[in-house]
Amino acid sequence: MAWPDPRPLRLLVIRYRFIGDTVLAIPFLRNLRAAFPNAVIDILAEPVSGDTLAHCPYKNELLCFAPRLKGDARRHSPHPTSLWACARMLRARRYDRVYILRRSFSSAILPFLAGIPHRVGFATEGRGWLLQRSTPYPDKHEVECFLDVLRADGIPVANNFNENWSDPAVDARVATALPASGRRRVLLCAKSVYALKDWAPDRFAEIIATLVNERHAEIHFCDSPSNAAYYQEILAGVPAPARVHCHDWSKELPIREVASLIRRMDLAFGIDTGLLHIAASFHVPVVALFGPPEPRRWAPWDTPHAILRPDDLSGPRPLLRLACADVQTAIDGQWGELPAVR
Repeated sequence: MAWPDPRPLRLLVIRYRFIGDTVLAIPFLRNLRAAFPNAVIDILAEPVSGDTLAHCPYKNELLCFAPRLKGDARRHSPHPTSLWACARMLRARRYDRVYILRRSFSSAILPFLAGIPHRVGFATEGRGWLLQRSTPYPDKHEVECFLDVLRADGIPVANNFNENWSDPAVDARVATALPASGRRRVLLCAKSVYALKDWAPDRFAEIIATLVNERHAEIHFCDSPSNAAYYQEILAGVPAPARVHCHDWSKELPIREVASLIRRMDLAFGIDTGLLHIAASFHVPVVALFGPPEPRRWAPWDTPHAILRPDDLSGPRPLLRLACADVQTAIDGQWGELPAVR
């Protein structure tokens, strides 16, 4: 078949759950758009993670599916919360093809129920019979696994670089609000939704104090309000003179606006989380602490980075085996490569 395909097809990409994996789908979306320049390309995502693609130019519409909501939030959600409700929504849109960037059985049964005739995805969870074309889920980076879904459908992959976008109006608001301190800006990502991946507040406090006092840095964080107490515990361990160089944006910037802050950072540091993947998509150097997850699959993509992971991953909190000195050495390794202060 000749590429690009000029037909005005209706395509759906399914990538709900997890901010980081949603950001890692950007190279996939770019190559899909290059292959189908005249197609409608919609993305089915969850409300929060989908917001990270709010300004992606390769999509037409962002659709939301909220299967994890509970109680009143589920009853009052403006988005479908069950497979059947979501399937009805998708069926009404009459898609020609779907590309499934999730590996669960439910994510393959959904487009089947929606009547989408051409379904492409990973041959996992015994769902191969639901797909017209499939690919294994090999032991390599998630970005390349996503691109394999395109290859499975005969679609050429021209490149795999990382990129991201932000709202110019929010960019201007953030630029005005940033302290004019002449210090390098470090994004702190200290909390995971999985406690198994966490480090320790007192150790983050020690690193912050060193960055502020010895590296002339200012610290920025913008996390879920549900993690406020954790960050307050960290800040309580930071000496008061250093604490004035720590800035909390959590109440000011929702996830769809946080890119305007992250793109202005000089370095991002913390637990392997979606925010570090957003930083990498803007080519901000990253120092990431990895517990059980495999860095080979979920390392920061297409940006300078350092990864710290304990050799012994046993027990409930393996990251506690990482000492502050080891983490600071990794930060210093990236620090020395940073350009002059902007």
